[in-house]
Amino acid sequence: MTAAGPGVRGGILRPGRIPPKLPGRLSQLVHLPVGPAARSRWAAAWYGLFAVYAGIIAVVSAASYERTWGLWAVGAYAVASLAALLWRSHGTAAAIGVSFAGALIGPLVWLSAKAPPTPDVLVVARSATLLLRHGNPYISPEQLAHLPGHLGYNPYLPAMVLFGMPRALGLSGWVGDPRVWLAVATLVLLILAFRIAGRRDAVRCSVLGMGSPIVAFPLALGITDPPILALACFALALLSRSMRPLSTWLPAAIAIGFGCAMKFTAWPALPVLVALVATRDGARAAVKFTAAAVGTMAALVAACAPAALSKPGTLFQNTVLFPLALTHAQTPAASPLPGHLLANTGHAGHLAAVGLLVAAGLAVTVSLVIRPPKDAPAAALRLAIGLAALFALSPAARFGYFAYPAGLLGWIVLTRVPPEADSQDMDRDRLPADHAEGPG
Repeated sequence: MTAAGPGVRGGILRPGRIPPKLPGRLSQLVHLPVGPAARSRWAAAWYGLFAVYAGIIAVVSAASYERTWGLWAVGAYAVASLAALLWRSHGTAAAIGVSFAGALIGPLVWLSAKAPPTPDVLVVARSATLLLRHGNPYISPEQLAHLPGHLGYNPYLPAMVLFGMPRALGLSGWVGDPRVWLAVATLVLLILAFRIAGRRDAVRCSVLGMGSPIVAFPLALGITDPPILALACFALALLSRSMRPLSTWLPAAIAIGFGCAMKFTAWPALPVLVALVATRDGARAAVKFTAAAVGTMAALVAACAPAALSKPGTLFQNTVLFPLALTHAQTPAASPLPGHLLANTGHAGHLAAVGLLVAAGLAVTVSLVIRPPKDAPAAALRLAIGLAALFALSPAARFGYFAYPAGLLGWIVLTRVPPEADSQDMDRDRLPADHAEGPG
């Protein structure tokens, strides 16, 4: 019987090098199914759960564009589940393709062509237009005071305007839609990340991830988290390689610097990666890594918001006060998480929530000093735990932010080749061809 998981012919995942051991007890929780029948059942179960999630979105969501995604995705995931269950030889491959096409490509193109722009798309496209016209992707606090609602605010950091440039430069239709470029960037980064991590089936792994609701749902709506997650995975992949230190950490520093110039959610990754570099390559490399990342971020911020540098209050109002719910217009990121519920109790509760958020950040920082991650999987796990704590305690957050920790855990699993599976594959490859696959 063949061992499932990476290194198995015919399974969802295919050969790649063996990354470092999974951190802590996580290695005991990853039990990939054995044999084509078991793999099919596991894939069918996962896609069945995805279908349930999409169905809930289609029924209960108040936003029409979210319901549209749910209707597309519930059908795609249901078909994928049936394909994985009933077509043993190629069902999992078909399920991956169906979910990618039906949960991402279909709704993304449909919403781009047939529906009004989502709030995220409006903000990204408008920021690029403002940059070209005024050198500043943000509306001033004086102007914001006279605008109704929250759509005048731009909570993203300056480099996010890059995804709005095609529309600002005159491209119309879905070609100029920021969602298309968010999806393209995410896919390219994931393919590169999986390839660098040693996955010879990098495209397959990337399509698998892109078709999951963790990535497909936000991309179809123009939510900007997937490229940031992909940049973090790309940096982790680079730091998992056994190479000369400079060729390893410099591209990783530039990648995470790009993420930090786009969105604050990338910032927690920087100290985690610095701790990893310091543990593996020494303090001097960690200092150089930090300088390269911060330098990249600063250069992008200056290039993408030159006029904002002379008006830091505008940048602060949009990117700090608004996400922390400290402006007259409240952020729509208001899922009933502990930090948000505490902040809603009043001014004292809001201060307490901010204090808990700061305390959580300090706790993660202390953990990096006391027990720094020794390899990329450990760093990914530490980052996932830290982000989950920060999102749970933030005064203004949404459930969608948990795509980061979920995606990082998925990254750990997909880049993991169990040693026992690899050894069984080698033993199988020594057998005659007619006995190589074994029963089941």
